[in-house]
This record gives sequence, structure tokens and C-alpha cells, in this order.
Amino acid sequence: MDAFEAIKVTFFQECDELLADLEAKLMLLEQGQTDLETINAVFRAVHSVKGGAGAFGLEALVRFAHVFETLMDELRAGRKPCDTVTIKTLLRASDVLADHIQAAQGLIPQVDEGRSAALVVELEMLTHGGEAPPVVEDEDDDFGFMPMAFDMPLDEPAATTPETPAVGWRVVFKPLGRMYANANETGLLLRELGRLGPITVALDDGEVAPLEALSVEDGCLTWTIDLDSAVDEAAVREIFDFVESDCELTITPLGANMGGASDMSTTFEDEPAAILPASDDLDIAALLAKAGGAVVETPSEAIPFAAFEPEPAPVVAPPPVAAAVPTPAPAAAAPASAPVAPAPVTIRVDLDRVDRLINVVGELVIQQAMLSQRVLESGLARSSGIALGLEDLELLTREIQDSVMAIRAQPVKSVFQRMPRLVREVADMVSKQVRLVTVGEDTEVDKTVVERLAEPITHMLRNAIDHGLETPDERIAAGKSAEGTVRLAALHRSGRIVIEISDDGRGINRERVKKIAIDKGLIAADAPLTDEQIDNLIFAPGFSTAAVVSDISGRGVGMDVVKRSIQALGGRISISSVPGKGSTFTLSLPLTLAVLDGMVVAAAEQTLIAPLPAIVESLTPQAADLHFVGGVDPVIRFRERFLPLIDVALIMGFREQPMNPTDGVAVVVETESGQQAALLFDAIQGQRQVVIKSLETNYQQVEGVAAATILGDGRVALILDVDVIVTDMRRKSIRPDFKLAS
Repeated sequence: MDAFEAIKVTFFQECDELLADLEAKLMLLEQGQTDLETINAVFRAVHSVKGGAGAFGLEALVRFAHVFETLMDELRAGRKPCDTVTIKTLLRASDVLADHIQAAQGLIPQVDEGRSAALVVELEMLTHGGEAPPVVEDEDDDFGFMPMAFDMPLDEPAATTPETPAVGWRVVFKPLGRMYANANETGLLLRELGRLGPITVALDDGEVAPLEALSVEDGCLTWTIDLDSAVDEAAVREIFDFVESDCELTITPLGANMGGASDMSTTFEDEPAAILPASDDLDIAALLAKAGGAVVETPSEAIPFAAFEPEPAPVVAPPPVAAAVPTPAPAAAAPASAPVAPAPVTIRVDLDRVDRLINVVGELVIQQAMLSQRVLESGLARSSGIALGLEDLELLTREIQDSVMAIRAQPVKSVFQRMPRLVREVADMVSKQVRLVTVGEDTEVDKTVVERLAEPITHMLRNAIDHGLETPDERIAAGKSAEGTVRLAALHRSGRIVIEISDDGRGINRERVKKIAIDKGLIAADAPLTDEQIDNLIFAPGFSTAAVVSDISGRGVGMDVVKRSIQALGGRISISSVPGKGSTFTLSLPLTLAVLDGMVVAAAEQTLIAPLPAIVESLTPQAADLHFVGGVDPVIRFRERFLPLIDVALIMGFREQPMNPTDGVAVVVETESGQQAALLFDAIQGQRQVVIKSLETNYQQVEGVAAATILGDGRVALILDVDVIVTDMRRKSIRPDFKLAS
């Protein structure tokens, strides 16, 4: 890959981040947070995309982003209201902008030109009010921007320079050629300065080459702008954030080394103006307009700049206004001494390098455990120098492990931010009103888990909208609001990450689900099933409640695939549904696929690992606390409650006869659903951090086993799946006539 292509790849990576930020800020606007900061964030995201696209000659992307950006500029200037209609249009515009980026990247064949053109018309109508004006194309203009406008003939005398203000800033700004290549415009920057307060502009054209040698790509103009406004320097510098590396810029307080005022100074006015009439002088005017948005005759003549934006649609002429632009309230309200938080410094690293580092650190953990095992077996005293050094090594290894895992940890925000667009599209397809609520976007999880969450969440959201939520008429008839709510939440629980997808719809129709399962031969007609078992029928392969096959979803279509995807990550999926109230799907996944804190236990000469986050307490069973249900299944008294006592070696087939509970150790565990049980082991050997190895990938899936690991002595130990042991495996061993012994 050459250097140019490498830069282009980086640009598209940044576009993904900008689109995610754009989507998040637009969702805030939709929720009513229409403050200036949020609107500015949307503007900056679109502007950054346009600037980068211009550098790579992506004309279609630049044209669409320019129209999008123009409307955002009107919103942040307060000339257009940020109402519901505008926000909905902006949301659809962000979708089309994403399509343009994907098309430029080659991820999709092409953009739907009809949809894109129609949205351009909508954006322009919102920008200009009423009928959208036609875009004036210039044959030499690569990006199709409209020509600049000026408010007076070339021989108009210069405006009088105002008296030196007591406060303000002097900005000396010289654009370089690459600034124009990045699709930035001098006129827009001057206009933004004018919004901070009255400005006086002086232009130095001393470096302009003769016409025959003039290049529109050269930066040959220097602007001196005096800003008469008591704003802080950060507000002034923020205007040049996107071009600071593409220009020569100095900002100094007014009155400091000012010298004489230029004869070319003029007061900048932020108001519409008429296009210059055609004349022989317009050839050079057009060329210089491309270079810096200015028209210059001679150094001794002043040129007033009235507007650096497209000509608006014809409107009734407003009453005359003062030449100086008053400072808008939002800018004045900002405290001058407000500290500016430094931006975090980040680097981009290939994921393969991080994976290799994690694998090496994993092997380091194993080797450290082996060394500790060898020292323990050698009989050296714990106070010996070698033993103490190994303890320090263990602490350092743990710190390295935690630091490396933090590198891979990512917030689930990257997945959650893709969902609002999906929800809008599916809701439009089924003519339903849907509001998506997201909670816990900053919850961090291993990158591998994050990447594989998108597909199952996408499918379950489609199901929730298509079959979980009722139509607006049905919801109103049921006494609900016409707008349905889908909630997507992430949280940490018992050392795992839990994703919940819930809706306030109709819930699961269990009678219909059972009937379909009987018709498909999945269950017997007289099978006694609990509500939970009926709900879980939708995970059966080929099961569907959809009356008509559609391209959206059918509750159950592909749900077996969703379940397998979650299980492949070492996770589980469960359902909770209340008819008429809604359903909740809960995904439980490990925080990381690399390491685990566990308790090393022995069961029938087998060494096992019990996940430490699931352990509540360990105890030695006493005969007085033991009871047997039906004379077979043991329970143990624990804090004035009776818990089932599960002989792990017995149910996993390590031995055929149950052991005497008083000869072992009971470990009280708690599942993610809050259910508690006591697991019976032969002994507890200790606690350690282990490196997770997939048993399914290297062997096959084993019920009750989540994964495997390598111990310090080189043996393979199985990592228990506590939830499966307590719920599924124990249920198989309990007799139907289960009754608590009195």
C-alpha cells in the first residue's frame, strides 16, 4: 500500500468515528437538547468529512456534505429553528452521508441517487426557506460551490476605519494552497469571526502573481482582521481549528504592536448582497475569488465583503441595519476564564499487534504460574529470596495482564450507536412509531466481544420492532401511547456483561407459540411445559411465528443462530415476557475472552476452576445442616435458608456414587438471575488468575464447562459454567416429585 492509500484508509477510519459522533449528537437533538454546543458538534463532524473528502477528490461526497453543512451553519447562527421537521431531515441526511462514505470506500456499489438528490432539495429548502435555489456550477469549480457575492462596485470607496477599540483581537491569517485543496473557504472563516463581534478586514495582495502566471491553488493573500469584541482567545482560535495546520495564523490582543492601519481596511457585514454585474474585470475577480474569496483591483483600493455564502432566495428587503455585527448572546455568555480541557492523545495500532501482545502476556502468566508451582514443590521457605522474588513477579505479571487487557477493552457505544439508524429504518418499513432508549453505552468489554455483538443485537431489535411492538392504532386501543419504546441496556453483573433488549409491546403469545411448536413436531401435544420452556421454543431451529415471510424479521426466524452466536462467546440468552406488557431478552457474556480470576478446586481427582465472581462463600458442611429431599437430593442450611447441594463430580460423570458431604467443601455460588446453590467439591486448592482457552474450538462443547485453561504444572483444567450447572444440569437430576423435607 502506497503512502496516499494509507492516508486514505486513515481518513475512512476517522469518518467512522465522525459518523458515530454525528449520530450521537443528532440523537441528543432529537431528545430536545438543541443547545449551541451540540449543534456545533454536528457541524464540525460534517465539516471534517467534507474537508477530508475534498482532499481525495470525492466530489459526490463533498457536494452532499456541503449542502448538509450549509444547513447546520444556519442552525448554529440562529437563523433557522432546530425544530422536529429539521431534526428528522438531519437524521435522514446522516444516513445518506454514511451511504456516500461507504460508496467512496467501495463497501456498497453506489448511492441511491434519487434518494440523495431528493434529500439535497429538502436540505436546501430548509436552508433558504421555501423553494430551493438552483446550484450555480462553475466549469472550473471541482466542488460545485456557489460564487461569492459582494455588495458594491469595484470603485466604491473604502469604509472608514473605526477608532481603535479598547478590547479585542488582531488576527493575521494567510491561507496556504492545501487549505483550498481541503475544500475550506476563507469567506466562511471571516463570516464566523463576524459573528463574534464587529470586525475590520484588511487584505494584502502583494504576493499575487501576474494573471498569466496566477495559479488558483497558490495561497497568495494575507488577511488582517481586527475583532472588536470582548471574547476570549479560545473562541477566536476555535474558528480556525480545522485549518490551523493549513495556514499561517497569529492572534494578538488589539493595541499590542498594531502599527498603522492598512488603507485597504473595511468593515465586514454579515448580511445578504447581490451578485456583481458582468464586466470585463470579472475574469480576474473569479480567479481571485477561488483563491481566497476576495476581489482586488489595486493595493490602494478597498474591497468591502458583504457575504461569503450563496445568494438566498428572493425575499422582502429587510430594514437597514448597522454595519457592525452585534455579538451573539451564546458567544458572550461563555466565561472568559473557562479552562479548555486538553484533548486525549491517542495512537492507532493494528489489532493483530495487540492480539500478539495479549497472547504473549498470556503465556507469561502461565510461565509465572509454573515457576511458582516448581518453587512450591521444591520445599523452599516462603521467606526465601526466590519465593519473595516470585511474589513480586506475580504482582508485576498481574499488573501487565490488567494493563494489556485495558488496551483491548472498548465501550459498547460503538455497537449501540449503529442501532438508532436501524430502528428508524425498520420503524418506517412497518409504519410504527418507535423510540430507542440506550443505557450504559460506556460499559467496557473485550473488543472481540464487542465486534460479535452487533449481529445478534441487530436481529433482536428487528424482532422487537416488527413483532414485539403493536401498531399505533393497536397501542392506543390497548391504552398505551402510540409510540412504542425499545430499550437497549448494558451493565456489569457478577463479573460478566449483560445486554438487555426490552420492549413495551404485546409480549409473547404462549398459546400460539405452543401450537406452532406442536404443528412443526417440535414437542408432543401433551407435553407439560412451563412458561419459561414455552418462551424458549422460539430458539428452536426453524421455529417462526411469522404468518408472512418478510425481509425484516419473524420472531424466531434466526433466533437459533442468535443463540449459537452468544454461546460461541461463552454467553447465554434468556427471555422474560409478560403478555400485554412486553418482553425482555437478556444476553450474558464474559467481560473478556482472555483471562479469568478463579478458584482452583478438586473433584474426584479432577482439577477444576470455579469463576471467582460467582462465588459467595465457602464452608464445610455439618451433618446437622444437611437434609435430603425425598431421601435422595441433598440440601444444606445456609443463613436460615435451604440451598440445593450439588455434587459436581457426580453430575459431570467423574464418579458414579455421591460422596459424603461432610467429607468435602461446599462453595456457595450465585447465578446471574440471583439463584443460589452450593457446589460440593473434594477440596479447595487456591485462587489464581488463569488464561482462558476455548474448549469448543480445540475439542467440542461440553455441558457445564465454559472453557479450559493451563495450570502451573502444565495440566489442563476445565472452567465451570456455574449457571448451567445450577439451572440445567441440576434440573435433570431432580426427581419430578420434588418436595422439601420437613
